[in-house]
Amino acid sequence: MEKAILHEYSASGNCYKVRLTAAHVGVPLERREYDILKGETRTPEFLTDVNGNGRIPVLQIGDRFIPESNAACFYLADGSPLIPSDRFDRADMLRWMFFEQYNHEPNIATVRFWLAFVGLEALSGMQREQIGVKRKAGNDALKLMDDHLREREWFVGDSITLADICLFAYTHVADEGGFDLDLYPGVIAWMERIMLHPKHVEMNA
Repeated sequence: MEKAILHEYSASGNCYKVRLTAAHVGVPLERREYDILKGETRTPEFLTDVNGNGRIPVLQIGDRFIPESNAACFYLADGSPLIPSDRFDRADMLRWMFFEQYNHEPNIATVRFWLAFVGLEALSGMQREQIGVKRKAGNDALKLMDDHLREREWFVGDSITLADICLFAYTHVADEGGFDLDLYPGVIAWMERIMLHPKHVEMNA
């Protein structure tokens, strides 16, 4: 593989999931940090040279770029046990990765960012009004996950896959957004299994 560079904001779960995937498959990453609170991904240089969408993470492979966290994870994990060989399981893994981006991350990650990084006092009135709605939607996502994990250890098949890694990234810091993870014992047990994996790396590593 060509040299891999991760353009990131290290406190972001979307960036963390790429680092965690790389750790599991043994791919070294050069990391380049951007402070999104200072608008460093909105500069003309970033928009021209890295991602015209002004967002991170972006995985750079040689002189090519892969925006979108789950696409970057898939690139890194392609050909590894993190992607199931069974056709149905592989599609089911993608189903949970889509769920993470459409139902989980927009609610859990957003509330976490607003409260833990921006601060309640700095939010607009509209954002404050959305906290309750997003918290309910985030709890609905966590309950669905907890129900799924009631009689199984992993989201797909009988071993860890990208579905687990992508969902873990923001779930394990959901308490920073005021989500009570004690309500979801299946999720807690699943997170513990991930954290005990020999290739696991912590978010602040």
